[in-house]
Formats: sequence, structure tokens, C-alpha cells
Amino acid sequence: MIHILIIDDEDPIRNLLARMVELEGYHASKAADCRSALKMLETQHFEVVLCDVFLPDGNGVDFIFDIHKIQPDTAVILLTAHGNIADGVQAIKNGAFDYITKGDDNRKIIPTISRAVEEADKKKGKILPPPTYSFQSIIGQSVCLQQAISLAQKVAKTDVPVLLTGETGTGKEVFAHAIHAASNRSQYPIIEINCSAFSKDLLESELFGYKAGAFTGAIKDKKGLFEIANHGTIFLDEIGEMAFDLQARLLRILETGEYIKLGDTKRTQVDVRIISATNRHLKEEIEKGEFREDLFFRLSVFQIHLPALRERKEDIESLARLFLQRCVAKFNKTIEDIDPDALLALRQAEWKGNVRELRNVIERSAVICDNRITREDLPIELQQNPYTRRDDKGDEFELAAIERKHILKVLQHTHGNKTETARLLKIGLATLYRKIESYHIQ
Repeated sequence: MIHILIIDDEDPIRNLLARMVELEGYHASKAADCRSALKMLETQHFEVVLCDVFLPDGNGVDFIFDIHKIQPDTAVILLTAHGNIADGVQAIKNGAFDYITKGDDNRKIIPTISRAVEEADKKKGKILPPPTYSFQSIIGQSVCLQQAISLAQKVAKTDVPVLLTGETGTGKEVFAHAIHAASNRSQYPIIEINCSAFSKDLLESELFGYKAGAFTGAIKDKKGLFEIANHGTIFLDEIGEMAFDLQARLLRILETGEYIKLGDTKRTQVDVRIISATNRHLKEEIEKGEFREDLFFRLSVFQIHLPALRERKEDIESLARLFLQRCVAKFNKTIEDIDPDALLALRQAEWKGNVRELRNVIERSAVICDNRITREDLPIELQQNPYTRRDDKGDEFELAAIERKHILKVLQHTHGNKTETARLLKIGLATLYRKIESYHIQ
């Protein structure tokens, strides 16, 4: 079982946080100050520490060092009611896993803990290597998709930078991995990083690394992802979210193949192919002064646009059946097929979340169906279509009953794991908690 230590001097907050993590299946321990927390750290191992910044006998930002002296591998997540940039930056430099503002960021707490646990498991070698992709693994016969595949296959054998554009969920990560797998660098690693998932300072240290002593807490040299990816490929997802001053450093690598680590005096030389992706309109970002024009031209030497799922609806059926096959294997459940009426509903949907949304819909429908996926197994918003009229009388009660039943089934499938349930239901964790309370679900 994963053990979480919660450090907060306010009883209501401490108890609320404990209840939140226990509902996710974690074991929660509580401390009201640094002194009592240290005693617990000396006698028990914790995978994650949730720590308030302002404590009666210390400051959480500085307390990170004390925690890591006793348990170096423990992930420390700082919580504060009054977040400020300076504290956040210093916390990350001191070794914090993340820095979260109470209230506004409450829904981030459980997902952040999950990420921290996953990182800890990676260090222990528990996480399986990422799946391998190829152009053969990209499903769809639509003209627009086949054109994108053809372009990607042509550029794969070169070292030209590639910019993948398209809406969220269109498969940019799959394309990046497929390009790498078909390249002359395939025997070397592809390293991916989501530029939106890190603060500026943390992203800089992740990409470029640092020398020991570069800042407080930098007790040893750290290799950056560019150095780790040497001779291979680095995939920069959500490149449009990168801080403006970091863009200049990335441009230098593209132009010279070298950079200077934080705290270092000599240049580091790397040979890396860069593939980037964004769902933003970078030309608009350039006009707003949020993205460097010179970097855009370097990244987009070869640009490939991935079509939205609504632009290739002829692929929906084959994708749905592929995802169903995976669910059958994953859940060890016998599911014969998808009913024609359900397939019709899938083809009529807007799919704002594209292929990722379709995969989630099939996965959640597979959880609650009997031996076939029917229209009634689909999310409520997909069950109704422009060609189907329904009696509005009593509709409110009917939908509420269906939703409660649906949530109960998914909770049963996930053995009460709220984070996984929220993911399958495609709703926020906070929304799930509200619905559980509203429907009196135990």
C-alpha cells in the first residue's frame, strides 16, 4: 500500500486531505508540525508527503531538505493557501515534486499524487516500458489520414525537424513515435516531455540539466533530456506552452547543436532530432508576442497536420472495434461486438476530444455493457441524436437514475478508485465527488 504523510496545522484541512487520499486507496498519516512529522519520517517510509508551506515551527519550502535527508526518494508536494511565484520556484529548486495552491488547485491534488507515485515506481523499475508504435499501428483508411501518414513516412528517414499540428487527441504522440521508429535513429531513445506540465524553471532543468551547486539543493550533476536523447529523438509536446525565454535556448540547439547547463561554464554538444507538437495556432501566438517567429520557422521545416476525428468519420467504426478488442483483453471480459445502432450514435457524435475521447467512451461502455455494447451503454449525451425524439416527461428523473447507476457500475469496476473512475467517466475529480454526494453513493 502507498503511504502518504499529510503535514498541516489546521485540523479540518488535515482531515479533509486524509479522507481524500484514503478514498483513493492510499494510507494516510497526519502531522500538525515539522517536529512530529520528522519523528514519523524516522520510523516509517512514505512515498509522498503533502506539506503545508506555513507551519507553526517551520517553513515547508525549507523543510523539504529535512525530509530528503531522512527519505531522499520521497516525493514532496507543497500546499499553500497563498501561492506566489517566488515560493513556487524555490520549492522546485529545493526538490519539491510540485507546488499547489489550496482551494483553486484542489482537484489537482489526487492526480499530482498519482504522478508522484508513478515517478517513484519508475525509479523502482516497476513501470513497463512505453508501447512501441509504427505507421502500421495507426488505424484509419480515410484520405486525409493516409495523406498525413504518407508525409510522415517520407520525412522519417531524414533529420529534418517536424512540427505536428492538430486538435487535442488526434494522435500526435503516436505519429511522433512512429516517425522515430522508422528513422535512422530508431536504435537510440526517443524522449518525450510535455512542455505544459512543468513550470519554467523545472522545464529548463529537465531539458538542459544542471551542475552540482548551480542552486540550493543541487547536490549532484543532473543530465538533461537533450543529453539523454543524444543521437536519438526528443519529442516536445505542447511546444506552444514553452516560456518565451526558454524558446531562445531551444533555437540555439536547433542552430548549433549545443547548449550550456545551468551552473556550467562549458558547452554541451548533442546530436538530437526534434519533433514538436501543438494544438495551438502558433502563427497567432507569434502575432501576440507569445512565440518566437524564428523558432517557429526552425521547428516547422516539415509540418504535418493531423485531421480531427469528425473529418474522418469513416474511420470511427474500425477505431471503435480496435479499442473494444483492447478492452476485452484488459478487463478479461467477453464482449461480442458493438450494435449497429450504437455505431450510428458514434458516427453522429462531434468528438471534440477526437480519438482519445472515442477510446475513453469505448472503454467506459465496455465496463458497463453485458455481452454487446448498445446505445444504452454509451454516455447519455451520445445516446440522443438529431434523428431520435424522446418524451421529455419525467426525463429529469430518468437521466439522474441512469447517471447514478452508471457511476455505481464504474466505481464497482475500479474497486472504488475515484481517480480512475473520474478518468473513465471523463469528468473532473471534484465533479465526481459532488455527484457521489448528490446521489448519496456510499
